[in-house]
Amino acid sequence: MRRKNVFIACILLIMMILSACSGISTQSNLPEPSPQPTGKIYLYGEHHSVEKILNKEFELWYDYYHEDNMRHLFVEFPYYTAGFLNLWMQSDNDAILDEVYQDWAGTASYSPVVKEFYKKIKEQCPETIFHGTDVGHQHDTTGQRFLKYLQSSNLENSEEYLLTNKSIEQGKLFYKNSDDAYRENMMTENFIYEFNKISDEDIMGIYGAAHTGLEAMAYNAPTVPCMANQLKQHYGHIIHSEDLSYLAKEIEPLKVDTIRVHGKDYEASYFGKQPLTFKDFTSREFWRLENAYDDFSDQPTTGDVLPYNNYPMVIETGQIFVIDYTKADGSSTRLYYRSDGDIWQGKPTTANFTVE
Repeated sequence: MRRKNVFIACILLIMMILSACSGISTQSNLPEPSPQPTGKIYLYGEHHSVEKILNKEFELWYDYYHEDNMRHLFVEFPYYTAGFLNLWMQSDNDAILDEVYQDWAGTASYSPVVKEFYKKIKEQCPETIFHGTDVGHQHDTTGQRFLKYLQSSNLENSEEYLLTNKSIEQGKLFYKNSDDAYRENMMTENFIYEFNKISDEDIMGIYGAAHTGLEAMAYNAPTVPCMANQLKQHYGHIIHSEDLSYLAKEIEPLKVDTIRVHGKDYEASYFGKQPLTFKDFTSREFWRLENAYDDFSDQPTTGDVLPYNNYPMVIETGQIFVIDYTKADGSSTRLYYRSDGDIWQGKPTTANFTVE
């Protein structure tokens, strides 16, 4: 009986040793977790291709570059577009930039002020390193050309080649399904990967304002947090964000009209007409009623909201707006909105109210 017990004990011991060895072997194949970065993230939201905003962004980057010794600039481009920009930064001409710029035709980036923005960076901040974290836009032009460059440089087995292919596949999936939630998640994933490689350096990022709200949800995907919101959840206090899109809205009214409401005439600043493709609406026009808030502050709201980013001008708390919506058949609907300082899905918003 004792021999049998000893035999069983030996078997159990051998199984424990094999199990432990197996665990060690499996664990050794896992990638080491990335350390928590110690650098800070400074995000700036924009309306694309607005000269006033680009000038402000260059001013910010110039100060970060020269005063804080920052070198890493994250941009709303695919990985391979940033790769070409980095090659261009080292070249003695603009041939690479010219090709990338032509690939942007038909997009918001295809503007002389955008091209000039990058030229100023090359001239005055020449050690800038670009990091593209968007999905693969222009994957069949810029993306394929960057793959050919890597192949000609015998870099098929490099990280650059792997990340270029990954970005291209992301772009194909996004455009196949028009999936904004997927894009937002991939932008976040790509950003984290790039930032973790830098780890201990501060960076600046320039993205559309729809991606930079720390409490906002994704554009056209209200169930998914936007990129900056996800980054805040991942990194916490190291991320800072500022929306510069208001600079595009610092405009004067095109004219001043008079609008009568409840038998009272109000001076109405007119800010123009916007085309629409929503349902059967074709356009909408905006007025701001001057000195009217106290007259309408107690009017009941309907539950309908219109975030500030829908307006062509700067919105402040305590203002009243009149918006005329026009349909394809020529009929129109007049709606009234009030800025009470409310927030909807992380965005400042106006509230529709009834005029009785």
